[in-house]
Amino acid sequence: MRTINTVEITEAVKEMCMEVNIRLSEDVKQAVLAARKQEESPLGRQILGQLEENMEIAAETKIPICQDTGMTVVFLRIGQDVHFEGEYIEDAVNEGIRRGYEEGYLRKSVVKDPVERVNTKDNTPGVIHYEIVPGDQVEITVAPKGFGSENMSRLYMLKPADGIEGIREAILETVKLAGPNACPPIVVGVGIGGTFEKCAILAKKALTRNLNSSSKIPYVKELEDEMLEEINKLGIGPGGLGGRVTALGVNVETYPTHIAGMPVAINICCHVNRHIRRNI
Repeated sequence: MRTINTVEITEAVKEMCMEVNIRLSEDVKQAVLAARKQEESPLGRQILGQLEENMEIAAETKIPICQDTGMTVVFLRIGQDVHFEGEYIEDAVNEGIRRGYEEGYLRKSVVKDPVERVNTKDNTPGVIHYEIVPGDQVEITVAPKGFGSENMSRLYMLKPADGIEGIREAILETVKLAGPNACPPIVVGVGIGGTFEKCAILAKKALTRNLNSSSKIPYVKELEDEMLEEINKLGIGPGGLGGRVTALGVNVETYPTHIAGMPVAINICCHVNRHIRRNI
């Protein structure tokens, strides 16, 4: 049994919130740079050049890459041999978010009630997903999600008979409906299987996967490659102003499901696909 004081969790989450809003992960950064070389539209190349310049300015001046610093999503993979001492773990995570957004001068975008709309003024609470895994470590993934692209995401309860073709149609329909509103070039996270809520979490988690990785399941890898190609044929382009590069990547995650259903969730993220991971 390993004991971890939740002060460590708070400090890690604070630092991660500030870092992830200033610097994109290397895989996303390289995908944006590569997109500029691939783009055939002069206007599209100009927009991608502006995105590149924006990334450089954000890193140099330590200001957010995007003014929408998101609602903070946190994935915690907790080893079953870990014992926490100190604050309740959820309070510790939210304290880290609070400090990160206050000390980092990041925009506070969370309202306490979805109808009454009163701002909490510290970007808490975050959305926290817990997973118990073997071992004595805690893996923390912080992924702030802006709502320009979040609002363009969709969930489908397909029939098993819809098959892989139904999944393809759902993905393409979602991207077409999003158009310029999701601030392309986008990253597309897809969750297939499980239940209504499980596929949505899978889609969110898919956005945190390295863009240079592929699924180890052959048909899923084929779907990822095919969907990236098809999305980039839509002509939406950078900034939604036309061009070849509409998406930087498509990541698909799957889970077992019921014989009577095939849930599919598509979670879209703009090029500011923020995710950072740390082990304690």
